[in-house]
This record gives sequence, structure tokens and C-alpha cells, in this order.
Amino acid sequence: MIDYQSLRFDYKRHPDQDAAAPVRRPLVVVGAGPVGLALAIDLAQHQIPVVLLDNDNTLSTGSRAICFAKRTLEIFDRLGCGERMVDKGVSWNVGRVFFKSEEIYSFDLLPEAGHARPAFINLQQYYVEGFLAERVSELPLIDLRWKNKVTGAVQRADHVELTVETPDGPYRLEADHVAACDGSRSSMRGLLGLESKGRQFKDRFLIADVKMKLDRPAERWFWFDPEFHRNQSVLLHMQPDNVWRIDFQLGWDADPEEEKKPEKIIPRVKALLGEDAQFDLEWASVYTFSCLRMDRFRQGRVFFAGDSAHGVSPFGARGANSGVQDAENLAWKLAAVLRHQAPDALLDSYGHEREYAADENILNSTRATDFITPKSEISRLFRDAVLELAKSHAFARTLVNSGRLSVPATLRTSALNTPDTDAFQGGMVPGAVAADAPVICADGKAGWLLREAGRCAFTAVVFGDGETADRAARAVAEAGAAAGVPIATVRVPIDEPHVLATRRYDAQAGTVYLLRPDQHVCARWRRADAGIVRAALDRALCCNA
Repeated sequence: MIDYQSLRFDYKRHPDQDAAAPVRRPLVVVGAGPVGLALAIDLAQHQIPVVLLDNDNTLSTGSRAICFAKRTLEIFDRLGCGERMVDKGVSWNVGRVFFKSEEIYSFDLLPEAGHARPAFINLQQYYVEGFLAERVSELPLIDLRWKNKVTGAVQRADHVELTVETPDGPYRLEADHVAACDGSRSSMRGLLGLESKGRQFKDRFLIADVKMKLDRPAERWFWFDPEFHRNQSVLLHMQPDNVWRIDFQLGWDADPEEEKKPEKIIPRVKALLGEDAQFDLEWASVYTFSCLRMDRFRQGRVFFAGDSAHGVSPFGARGANSGVQDAENLAWKLAAVLRHQAPDALLDSYGHEREYAADENILNSTRATDFITPKSEISRLFRDAVLELAKSHAFARTLVNSGRLSVPATLRTSALNTPDTDAFQGGMVPGAVAADAPVICADGKAGWLLREAGRCAFTAVVFGDGETADRAARAVAEAGAAAGVPIATVRVPIDEPHVLATRRYDAQAGTVYLLRPDQHVCARWRRADAGIVRAALDRALCCNA
């Protein structure tokens, strides 16, 4: 088995370093963490060549980001590595909430059957990065350069000029566009004189990765004020390889260096598990956190994604998940512009949409942190009263906040959406991420709707058989041909095997949903003709701006 935490990647001198003048590249991605790797893979699948620079030659260590949501797994499926993630990860849907010594309630994040992926998997970040890096190695359009640290960035009228430091000395590189995926301490942000603004929370938490065999289910367990860690909170998650992650709230006055020492951690773990518990301490870290973001994620020809653009508390698993969704949103738009299928204005929508999503994540993250870590006696009295009521009253459980878990933002206000002209029920509104559902594929085998959608293209989901649906499919093909933009078509019969898809999309014979390459709904109709499909396509590409 590969030890991804100890991997070291070779630095290799590149011909660009010996060029007489800076070489021009269409796109440079800075940072080979989960977000940068995902973005590079997505762009390569769109047939866009990518230079991916990383200042180090290692993957992450310790658990760090571990909870990867259903939507992120669907993105990983599209990137060609979802199966590996799920096979290795610990799948879970159920969470349990405790107050002091008593379980007060549980919740199921995926109560309905008919989904290809679980609500979440727990998988250490080094596995995620390792699997993504191995996928990168399969794609010749990605030029991954380890130990290439960006130390200078200057925006020109038609490109960005980067200075890159290597073990062989510096060189300069030009790029039509740059994606900054270089984390919360983003060097790109600093080089451009930019900053993130928001709120820092005055609290400290200890992460302890503990290896042991523990007879507990793969569930999320969260304690408020438990007997074994009074006046604080504790979170427990199962990870692969018999590793469990435990987050202990410590308080603002805790000494980070002292709290990372084994002699401080081991008694805390034994208080949770029992004095006779057998375990090995694998990794530990003490963290603080902030909820903040940059004012604008697009800065000329530089685009910020993931933690370089926004930061949240770890409660709710909104950091890495939202970063991967940033990458997916940006990839198809950059590809469309670089292929001259869309104007530069389409790239502005990246900022508008993902800033909206970041604000939603920050709001949820802030509310969770305020509930988990009350900063006044009144706040604590309110929280504890809610927790007491939640034992027996369902209404109070909606007020309990141990971290509203990550779901993708519904981009209701996006300018790329075509407003409805027909009546629909349910959640598949323009701007929503398309729901998955079981389908029967063209070869007669069982499959999944999102896997039948175009990997890097707009997709029309056409419901029903017969002449009405056939006319709709022809209208889609005609609109795509007229626009010069490929549209994949998925036909979904209205019958018993497709009852979930029909219900989730409130479909009738002839209903059409138009999905963007990132699988967000951008338009839907009960009856479609080539003219309205073409207009929706133009709107989604900003061709009518």
C-alpha cells in the first residue's frame, strides 16, 4: 500500500527555464492541493493544456479535510477518480448528537434510496490528493511542476507575468489566465496586494488522529459539554485504516504547543474511550479558524479558488467541498472562453456565482460556530435550553447546530439561468445542481443519470418516448449545431424503472432540462423548440451580454 504521506515527487528542470524569453501558456494553476489538482484535471478533460505549479513536492499529512460530500464525489466521478475515493473512504449518512451523557437525537442526511453516492465519505486529505495526483499523471495535457514556487506576479493588458523560483534558480512564465489555488496563506493573494476580510473566532481545537479498533458504526458523533470534557465540545469520525479523528474544543487560552504533546492528548482520548483503551496517536494539530473571503474572486486575469478565496470553520465540512465546487465552476467557463465559444464576460460569472456560494457557506459556518462555542453566559443558557428541549421536541432540533453539513449552493440569482415559463414542482429550479437517479442505459444495463450526462459538455435531459420527446430531442440537436456548441442528450423514459428520475424532475413526456457542464440546471421546459434552447444556451454562455 502506498504511504501517501511520505511520498516525494521529483523536481525536473523544464525547457521553459532555458527559453530566451518567457514562454506563454494559456493557463497556469498555482497550488497542487485538492482544488488545484481538480481544476487541472477538469481543464485537461476539456482539452485545455494546463501548467500546474506547486511550491513543494509532497502531499498533505494528517487527516485535515476528511469529510467529502455527495456532490464532491459526483464531481470526482466526472474527473475519473470517484470510484477510488468511495472504495477507500468510510461512507456515512447518519449523525448523532449528544448533550452531556445523553444522546438527544440522530439525523439521516440521505433518507431516500436511489443515489449513486453516499451523503459523505470520510477520507484523509492525503488520499484525496494522492488519487487526484495519480489521475493527473494519466493526462498528458497537464504539466505538473513540483518545487516551482511563484514569487512574483504582474498583470499585463493581455496576460499575467509570473516569476517562478526553483532549485535551479528563477525563471519567468507568461499565462493568458492564472488560477490561484494556493490555500489560506495564498502567495498569489499577497503578491497582488489583496486580502481576505472577515471574522476570526477566538477558540482553539485539537485534532487527534488515533489508530485503534473501535466497535462503533461509521457515523458522525458530536458531544456538547460531555462528562469526559466538561464545558467544551467533541467530534468523532471514523476514517480508513482503523484511524479515528477526534476534535476536542480547548478554549482560547489553551497553549497550542503544549496541547499537541502526547502527554496532554492521551488523557483526553482515554477520558472519551476509557482507561483501558488501546490506541496509537498518529498525528495531532491545534487549529484556530476564521470565516472570511476576498471581496472579488476574479482579479483581472487571475481567479482565486478554494481557501485562497474564502475560509470557513471546519464545522459542516464546507472548506474542501466548496473549493472543489469552485474549481468545477471555473473550469468549464475558462474552457469555453479559451475555445472562443464564449466571451470574456462569462468569466465574470465565476466570481458572482462562487462569491454567492461563499457567503452562504460563511453564514452557515458562523452560525454553527456561535452555537458550538457560545461566548457569553446568555448564549450558553440559550444553547443548553435548546439542547434539553431537543431530547423530546422535534422543533428544537432544527435550532441545534453542530455544523450544518455541506450541500451545494443553488445559484438562483445567476445571470446564466433562463427563468421558467412553465410551472414545475420540486427543487430542480434553474441554478440547482442536477439530482442523480437510477436509469437504464442505452445498452440495457442499470446506470445513473449524472454518469450518462456529458463529462465536459452541456447536457439536455429529455423525458419520455414518442413523437413529443423525439421533437424535443431534435430541437436540442438543432440548437447545439446552430450555436457550434455540443450538447449531449440523455433520454429518460417515463416508466417504472425511471420513477425516481421522473419524480425528482417533476417530468412529463417532452419535458427538457438543460444542464451546464458543471451539472447545474440552467433552463427547463415542458415543450422545447430550437429557438428557446438556443436562447438558453446563449444566455448560459453570456453570448447575449
